[in-house]
Amino acid sequence: AVAADVVALVLFAALGRNNHSSASSPLEIAAPFIVGGAVGWVIARGWRDPFALATGVQVWLATVVVGMVLRWGVWDRGVQLSFVIVATLFTGLFLLGWRAVAEWILRRSSAK
Repeated sequence: AVAADVVALVLFAALGRNNHSSASSPLEIAAPFIVGGAVGWVIARGWRDPFALATGVQVWLATVVVGMVLRWGVWDRGVQLSFVIVATLFTGLFLLGWRAVAEWILRRSSAK
């Protein structure tokens, strides 16, 4: 589940990088958000129920808040309102999306 979150955040960064022709690597762009996701995992105690949407929501919110603070304060990159909105929506889609699919698959397989 941690790996799926990291992949989701790197995918988010790679898509943004391609749309904005950035010279930075997707991993460099994703780094503050990956740190934020790690904080979210600790806050949510994600290891208890890593596939739960409730865990995903906590990871997502920490990813956005901590990621934006780090992006601005440590990575010295912009955090314009439009970026905050887009990043919030897309990280939510990616971090909650894979969990929704996993939950659907798990429910479906247990129903058989």
